Parts: sequence; C-alpha cells; structure tokens
Amino acid sequence: MAFAPLSLLLLSLLLLASQTLAQTPTAPAPSPGPINITDNLVKGGQYNTWIRLLTVTQVGSQIDNQVNNSNQGMTVFCPTDNAFNSLPTGTLNNLTTQEQVQLVLYHVLPQYYTLADLLTVSNPVHTQASGQEGEVFGLYFSGQDNQVNVSTRIMSTPVNNFLREKFPLAMYEVDKVLMPEEFTESPAPAPAPAAAAANTSSPSATKSTTTTAAESNGSGRLGVGFGLVAGLGLFCTGLLS
Repeated sequence: MAFAPLSLLLLSLLLLASQTLAQTPTAPAPSPGPINITDNLVKGGQYNTWIRLLTVTQVGSQIDNQVNNSNQGMTVFCPTDNAFNSLPTGTLNNLTTQEQVQLVLYHVLPQYYTLADLLTVSNPVHTQASGQEGEVFGLYFSGQDNQVNVSTRIMSTPVNNFLREKFPLAMYEVDKVLMPEEFTESPAPAPAPAAAAANTSSPSATKSTTTTAAESNGSGRLGVGFGLVAGLGLFCTGLLS
C-alpha cells in the first residue's frame, strides 16, 4: 500500500506526457518546388541529346516558364538518345538554327494531354511550331485502348511510358525523333526575274519614225529654201520694171 501514491504519480506523468505529444503539431509537408523539365529528363537517364537541344534552343526555359506561371498546360514528346542515334549521320548538323528550334517546338503541344486524351483529339494537332512560315507543323494521333501512336505523316512511332503525367506538364517517351513533314518538302521555286519592259516600238517602226522625222525636217528646209528663191525673184522683177 506504500507504493500506491508513487504508482499514481507515475500514471499521472504518463498521461500528461501522452497529452503533450498529442498536442504537438505535425510538421507541414514541404511544398513541391517549381517544375523543371530538365530535372525530370535527368532522372530518366537516356535523354542527353534532347536535353542539349532544349538548352541550346532555350525551349526548355520557355516550357518551365509557361507551366510554372500560367494555367496553360503543355505536353512534351521526348526522344531517347537511341532515337537520335538512329537518324542518318549529320541530320542535326545539317539543320539551320531556325530548323533546330522548329524541330524542338514540333515535339511540344500547347496543351496538357493524357494518353486517353490523345486518342480522342482532332487531327492534326497543332504544336508549338505550328504557323511558323505559314506551315502546319501538325501531329497526328491514332490507336486504341492504352496504345497511342503519333505520326508526322512521313513516319510514326508509339508513345511509350510517361515520364510525367501530372497537370500542368505531361512528358512522354518516344523511340523516334519526330521529323516534320515540312522539312522534306521541296522549297518553292524562286520567282522568275521580272521581264524587262517591252519596247513598244519595233526596230522597223523606230527606223520608220526616224526616217519620217528626217524627211519632215528635210522637206521643211526645202520649203524655206524655195520661199527665199521665190522672194528674191520677185524683188529682182520689181527692180527691172
């Protein structure tokens, strides 16, 4: 019975400690940082060439700015390093700076799409390159169930696993580089130089005009000479009479 007060004291301390722990606020979960497309690609481990193109064209920065500072989502198709290695030698080096930018923008849709969304879109789907130089630069989607194919009309490839599928940014892996149909079209022939203004007078007409003028000038001189002779004749006749 001597230990009863001590037991009650210990029990009271335990209850107090449990209440204190229950009242301790839980630390808030850290808020997610801004979206960075490059960070997502680095985690994938096989997009080095694509990262380089996003960087040198500054399209990667444009995507980050868009998805972090507006309510407009975006969808990006990310070719693997093997996809770029499968291109004919020199393909990228033969592109102009403008064409490299167009190539990267051609892989970006100005809207957020899930894989299910891509099966119901109206083709062609505009890309970030659409409208440049008056060209379509559209992508075409087909498939069924969970299989989606993307086509440029000169090549097609399945849309594979997603790297990210959370609004506002969707990122999908593709095993081929989406080369625009516009890159293969022959450039329009240069307009023919403007024809020199047609000479309205033919050589014969010019000659005739010249001759006529010469004759006119000659006849004028003859007329003046004849008038002078006639005048002198009359003057002499008057003197003799």
